[in-house]
Amino acid sequence: MLTINKEFKIREISSNEKQTGTKSVAQNPNSQPQPSTNLIRPDVVDAKVYKIKSPFVKFSVYITLSYVWENGKKRPMEIFINSKDLTHSAEYAVLTRLISAIFRRASDPYFILEELRSIYDPNGGYFKNGKYIHSFYSEVADVIERFFKDEGIIPPDKTPEDPQISIPIETKKSEKSQQETMISDASFKICPECNAKALKFENGCEFCVQCGYTKCDK
Repeated sequence: MLTINKEFKIREISSNEKQTGTKSVAQNPNSQPQPSTNLIRPDVVDAKVYKIKSPFVKFSVYITLSYVWENGKKRPMEIFINSKDLTHSAEYAVLTRLISAIFRRASDPYFILEELRSIYDPNGGYFKNGKYIHSFYSEVADVIERFFKDEGIIPPDKTPEDPQISIPIETKKSEKSQQETMISDASFKICPECNAKALKFENGCEFCVQCGYTKCDK
């Protein structure tokens, strides 16, 4: 004899379960919605455009960052990096695809800032508003962080760990160390001839203290 208690309920099996042989899992109405790991781009998105003028590149760079609303919060969607300098177009395309993919798939894309800031330019960096910029990628990270704070994606007081440059302290300054100190000064630009940050403006003409390049001879 089959005995059925009061808690026994008859559930209808859907056609999909009959075909696949799987059981559907009941959703908990009290569970909080989780952020999607792969965003689908809508037809229209809100975006901001930032302009970068950097000594690492010849022309100005325009960075477009967009966001979407998800569960009542803003979430970065994609990035576009454009410039009329075609020599870096492939590099900008790679950055655009990789960073956009991270925005859409990572639940917390903030880590990309630390990764970009850990890239150093072999020709050295420069100082901007009292901060040492390691490379062009570090400038891109600064723009993304500014966008995150402007749109409230991250708190305005949140600051990632910025890799610091260890500078050895010497008691005696040789001729070489004095030249390196002079080259690292913010008033110098990157020389188009030797790619060293040793181009300065003197007597109405640009002159490189590293290789002797000057525009006055052209």
